[in-house]
Amino acid sequence: MDLKELTTFQTIVQEGNFSKAALKLHYAQSTVTNQVQRLEKALGIQLFKRGWDAELTASGQLFAAEVDKLIGHWHYVAEQAKALQEEEIGTVSVGALESLAKQVLPASLRRFQAQKPRVSCHFVIGNTDTLSRAVLQGGLDFAICGEPADSTSFRFEPLFEEKIAFVAANDHPLAKRDGIDFAELLAYPLLIGGSTCLYYLRLSKQFSRYDESPLLHTVSQISAIPAFIQQTAAIGVVLASTELAPNLVALDVKLKDASIPIGLLQLRNESYAATSKHQLMQYIKEELSLA
Repeated sequence: MDLKELTTFQTIVQEGNFSKAALKLHYAQSTVTNQVQRLEKALGIQLFKRGWDAELTASGQLFAAEVDKLIGHWHYVAEQAKALQEEEIGTVSVGALESLAKQVLPASLRRFQAQKPRVSCHFVIGNTDTLSRAVLQGGLDFAICGEPADSTSFRFEPLFEEKIAFVAANDHPLAKRDGIDFAELLAYPLLIGGSTCLYYLRLSKQFSRYDESPLLHTVSQISAIPAFIQQTAAIGVVLASTELAPNLVALDVKLKDASIPIGLLQLRNESYAATSKHQLMQYIKEELSLA
């Protein structure tokens, strides 16, 4: 049973006989007869009573009542399959750092929707460790994050640099100091991202150079750290792009190697050329260059 046979049956019912259906479809009458016979064989039922007029059997009447729906569904499935093949429907899963969630990703999605209105996007916000594992396990198509410690399975394209920043309330003893030595921070509690944050690992190397261990409080969501700082005497360790309330200030801390490369992370040997994934990737890169 194929679409041509269904269409022929539908036309016979509409026209009332085989010859008129053949004329409308531009078929020989023998072609129409053969298609009906194939359809009956495939269904295992007789659709028409034998005779000049196309009189339906009881089974044929039941089938005729549903044939429009069958043909409509056939066309719908074919269109969906074609759209999927042309990357017009589907889902793109993207991971990104918190700092990109407010401006870069929404602007990228707006541009992407204008070109691919039937492709849905799934955005996951997290740190480099979480996002790189998701890319590795196939949960994300790509991510904009730092370079993972073990990058053997990935291709990493640096796009920009984030900087580690130290923040405190504007009445903190260090708030108005210039050129603060990193060692001076160790006298105060530090609020820092979770132990899997890329900049946490960077600072751990700094901490190991001192005999005194700082008191660390961890907050898994870096953007929440400023709210904690407003209520405590602690110093917050954030990324320079983190938004600060008016009563908070960035401290002038002398820190070597404060920059963290942020870029496009995808599986090695993965190619997204001429796909929806590649198009969204390009929009994100363009928005980053404007930010």
